Amino acid sequence: MENVGDGFWGPDFQELSAVDPEIAGVVLGELARLRGGLQLIASENLTSPAVLAALGSTLTNKYAEGYPGRRYYGGCAEVDRAEEIGIARAKELFGAEHANLQPHSGASANLAAYAALVQPGDTVLAMDLPHGGHLTHGSRVNFSGKWFHAVGYRVRPDTELIDYDEVRDLARAHRPKMIICGATAYPRLIDFARFREIADEVDAYLMVDAAHFIGLVAGGAIPSPVPYADVVCATTHKVLRGPRGGMILCREALAARIDKAVFPFTQGGPLMHAVAAKAVALREAAQPDFRAYAAQVISNAQALAEGLTAEGMRPVSGGTDTHLALIDLRALGVTGADAEARCDAARITLNKNAIPYDPQKPMVASGLRVGTPSVTTQGMREGEMRTIAALIARAVRTDPAAPGGADELARIAADVTELVTAFPAYPRG
Repeated sequence: MENVGDGFWGPDFQELSAVDPEIAGVVLGELARLRGGLQLIASENLTSPAVLAALGSTLTNKYAEGYPGRRYYGGCAEVDRAEEIGIARAKELFGAEHANLQPHSGASANLAAYAALVQPGDTVLAMDLPHGGHLTHGSRVNFSGKWFHAVGYRVRPDTELIDYDEVRDLARAHRPKMIICGATAYPRLIDFARFREIADEVDAYLMVDAAHFIGLVAGGAIPSPVPYADVVCATTHKVLRGPRGGMILCREALAARIDKAVFPFTQGGPLMHAVAAKAVALREAAQPDFRAYAAQVISNAQALAEGLTAEGMRPVSGGTDTHLALIDLRALGVTGADAEARCDAARITLNKNAIPYDPQKPMVASGLRVGTPSVTTQGMREGEMRTIAALIARAVRTDPAAPGGADELARIAADVTELVTAFPAYPRG
């Protein structure tokens, strides 16, 4: 272990190498993958060394069921401080009346919101998964679709934008107890005020799943849902660039219900090293350079979408207002699954994704989802996005089974390596 002069006792890779060389190899392999390729998964980012230090600290040892000042274990004075600092930072950064940093993930945060606001069998109105929603928005394979009566709204076939008239009509017809807005593959801004009006009309709670875009909110790059929502659920990674985990913001009137829904209803002891790391990320997100970062993430996503358009790859809804773009591949005659595999062979990491009204099954899909949080963290800007668009187009059009296809993918991979070498993830030395 590393014992730094100020008393920090933290990770020592030599110790890991000696104790478990197999896992040490995995860690090195993942670092090499990050450094050697383009990371375009919209839900991923490269968290800071400061966040990683908190995650790798002795805080991981501490059991702390309960909340600061109300724990079921002794010895919690230090972890209480960490959680109190994180809560205060979240409330200030987002202008929220209450914050809970204990959810282990965005899905865990969503589960707690359901537990706090609705009962099994109640009707919930949320975005259909094939149109950009999330598993926890009513998918039949998820608790949200098994325990609740899920009604889905869609995007319009002509504009591929949320059909707010349909949302209102469905709300009036089904009288949901809760309405959810937010998505995992919707590239446009959401009109939170419209959703608030609809929720008020039918006396429903409004829950915003801000997992994908909360970092853009933190950086002031897009409007905040906090003034409109009863509850905002989010992740602390993605654009926010913190550790993997969840977070809930809510009105003070709902604070006790949310806290009880997280603990003891859906979780036991919180992961205090992760809570501390969330606090670090929230401090980083409050700095001026994070505002510049959030704005650049969007500029890069728009430049990437424009570059892909120039390459004959159509962005769903015509572009993006956020950190991601959804690309329709049907005109190229290539499925999302094949495109993902071809890009992977070229060291371009992205994911296949269903597009609205997709004729393909989800594991095949007709689209790709691309995001710019990681490459923006690496320092890339609009010029590099145009280069990346050309690399993606080359890879997607290259069939590895065709003559010369494997060689072409290898050449693309070499070009990718040349690009990322100039913008290294976790620079050496």
